[in-house]
Amino acid sequence: MFVGFATYEAPGPLVAVRMKRFRRHGQESQRDRLKQELFQFNKTVEHGFPHQPSALGYSPSLQLLAIGTRSGAIKLYPSVSLTAAFSYGAPGVEFMGLHDENAAVTQVHFLPFQLELVTLLDDNSLHMWTLRAHKGLSELLEIGRFTLTGPPGYDLLLLGTEGGHVFVVEVPGFRELEERNISLDQVANSVPEDYIGRRNLEHVETLQENPIDPNQVVIGYGRGLMVIWDLERHEAVQHIPATQQLESMWWTEDGGHILSSHSDGSYCRWTVGGESTKDEEEKSDIPYGHFPCKAISKIIQLPTAEGPPFLLFSGGMPRASYGDRHCISVIHSKTHVALDFTSRIIDFFVIQDDPLHTGDPGALVVLVEEELVVIDLQTEGWPVIQTPYLVPLHSSAITCSHHVSAIPLKLWERLLAAGQLQSTHYSKKPWPITGGQNLGQDPPQRDLLLTGHEDGTVRFWDASGVCLYPMYKLSTAGVFHTDADPNDNMNQSSEGEWPPFRKVGCFDPYSDDPRLGVQKIHLCKYSGYLTVAGTAGQILVLELNDEAAEQTVEAKIVDLLQGQEGFRWKGHTRLDVREDPVLFPPGFQPFALVQCQPPAVVTALTLHSEWKLSIKKSLRQSFRRIRRSRVSLRKHHVNNAAKEANARLEAELAEMELAPVQRKIEARSSDDSFTGLVRTLYFADTFLSDSSHNSASLWAGTNGGSVFAYMIRMPSVEHRADEPVTAHPAKEIQLMHRAPVVGIVVLDGHGAPLPEPLEVAHDLARSPAMQASHHLLVVSEEQFKVFTLPKVSSKMKLKLTALDGSRVRRVGMAWFGSSRAEDYGESGLVVLTNQGDLIVVSLPAIKLQVQHPCIRREDVLQEIQKSLEGEPT
Repeated sequence: MFVGFATYEAPGPLVAVRMKRFRRHGQESQRDRLKQELFQFNKTVEHGFPHQPSALGYSPSLQLLAIGTRSGAIKLYPSVSLTAAFSYGAPGVEFMGLHDENAAVTQVHFLPFQLELVTLLDDNSLHMWTLRAHKGLSELLEIGRFTLTGPPGYDLLLLGTEGGHVFVVEVPGFRELEERNISLDQVANSVPEDYIGRRNLEHVETLQENPIDPNQVVIGYGRGLMVIWDLERHEAVQHIPATQQLESMWWTEDGGHILSSHSDGSYCRWTVGGESTKDEEEKSDIPYGHFPCKAISKIIQLPTAEGPPFLLFSGGMPRASYGDRHCISVIHSKTHVALDFTSRIIDFFVIQDDPLHTGDPGALVVLVEEELVVIDLQTEGWPVIQTPYLVPLHSSAITCSHHVSAIPLKLWERLLAAGQLQSTHYSKKPWPITGGQNLGQDPPQRDLLLTGHEDGTVRFWDASGVCLYPMYKLSTAGVFHTDADPNDNMNQSSEGEWPPFRKVGCFDPYSDDPRLGVQKIHLCKYSGYLTVAGTAGQILVLELNDEAAEQTVEAKIVDLLQGQEGFRWKGHTRLDVREDPVLFPPGFQPFALVQCQPPAVVTALTLHSEWKLSIKKSLRQSFRRIRRSRVSLRKHHVNNAAKEANARLEAELAEMELAPVQRKIEARSSDDSFTGLVRTLYFADTFLSDSSHNSASLWAGTNGGSVFAYMIRMPSVEHRADEPVTAHPAKEIQLMHRAPVVGIVVLDGHGAPLPEPLEVAHDLARSPAMQASHHLLVVSEEQFKVFTLPKVSSKMKLKLTALDGSRVRRVGMAWFGSSRAEDYGESGLVVLTNQGDLIVVSLPAIKLQVQHPCIRREDVLQEIQKSLEGEPT
């Protein structure tokens, strides 16, 4: 492969060109067939909580949950086996449909006992969806649509409009029954004249069906009037003239009463019966006092077999004191709790014990803007039920991520055990949404996704299947003194507090100390070592421990400015380490802490657990010598050299965001800001001094297109504790266009990437070929370039930006197995561009293999990592 590529690159006579073309035709046709066996791109699932949810639907008969979004998506969630999820990571099932119209979903309604649901969009269109089996798979399909000419049970669908009319539509055929429509004039003619004279009927705010008589519905108008209408007799049977603006209604299960909630924070209870309510006094209550309150947007009352009913409502908080709270109040007997959420409430419903949606209330399901929360209403204290899906990835803002595949079973089980100890505060009740059956096969391997967060936590997710399931959470805040109180408990409220708030949910958009933010993560799945680097220059090295341990963590201070005179740090201070012993729970526990001074954000991180290296003074001095030499070359460009150098260094260290900006293809100037920032680090056992002696090395790529190589000399194992590990500068490369270096890979004598640390020791990879010469692959934002080792001479390159204008955002290694031949596969680079495209580049020939649109340009993330044991998908 190298010979053929070299022939193609080398200049030659015309006959040589003809030979290349003749050979290329056969080779390319064979290669095209091989590509089809190696690379297949199918977008199967989107992890994370739905963006901007706008509607919630639930089928009591089928036990299915549906969520609509502002972008017009509809997602259906059947059940999931918690036992399987804990043991094998088996996912649940998620169905997704997308409306052709770019309009928000405002309502979702299931048809009873049918796998069909109706969605209403804010463009006044209705859509019918169904689940159909096709070739052994189930698909969510749109089977019909209907549009009303005005703003907008079982076989009949009633639609209230802004104009006060009620349209009756037959489903699933979506046929309007004009003779059964309820016009505004018909209702107005039936209302007492004294009420009509006082106010207009206005729009239809809400509709409710009589739970014991499907021929009766109550129509609620915005100004407060409620009319019970008989659909068979086509006439009004009762008028309920409320005096406040109407928000919602609830018809009790016995059919005897209607509850109405209003804009002033009150709710009223009305008796149903007779043709008039003149003799029936309005029973009004304002739950949270006589001061002005916010509207109660939804109210529900459900009976219990023994004892008083449950009353649940959203809103109603005192406007001045707690108008910014998002609360659902639950009242039962003498227990009154205001569930306090951290994001806006979209909708809620209650699941009852009986399959026919009768019986005692079992669970409260609440959809808020950033998460789904389920409350156990049958266990004392009303604890939260842990959700097996729809857990928000962004419970605290995500700052970085790290993906590891093919996790060893022992490490997997230890993580699960540590995570289960963190879940004792959840309800023991099983997940109450049990519809559907997962017929999918178990995942072929165990995959982990690690996410770093702004609050200093690292969350471990089971990424083996469709649903991301939370396994374990590590908090680094306990190592340091912070403004947060470690004894704070979100689920506790002060005794005697009114309203009786109780924080629920895991979404917390606020960080007590931004210095805790996790910037880089690296996990070695073979040794169990985890490194976590943060915003304030802190680097923690942790190992997995099955038992709790009390220990003191001592910080090793690394001075980044030795020899730098006149520098003054203006950024944040470093975190103070706790001097007293800290009790760490089972899970990852720190055994080493490195603190950079000044406390600048960590921009790159790598770990070689087989060598067990730590940062030493010689390596830091080498970096400083190169930095000072580069700064000194620029002194003639400025009048005040010392001031300019300090300003640049301070900007580099304090820079928090490393997202590259769009640039022209022309070569950058060496005076560009932030050129000294290290973008990537890479350990390799390769040839640096000569072609016959290999040695350990560290490679660093910078934002200015430079690559520095350091030869690492490690003492023998018996002298490791006495003799230091030293690092000496060995090579330096400067890319012509000075584009930021985002990836470095060393290829062995066979053109394969060097194996991961401990991979060969665990018989999971072949030993690298050390007989033939090695090659260095440098990936910049603009191109891929291969150099020979140890001479470091350019051999071949593949341009990206010059061809289509796109730039590399993230790059990772993957192994692609053939779908036809089990014993054949290829290593390749997986690249995410700033255009949202996913590209695969072959190794070692660095040729473009496939290119697929993956995500929208505006949604391009700053992290992409592919596993070393990728599947042929």
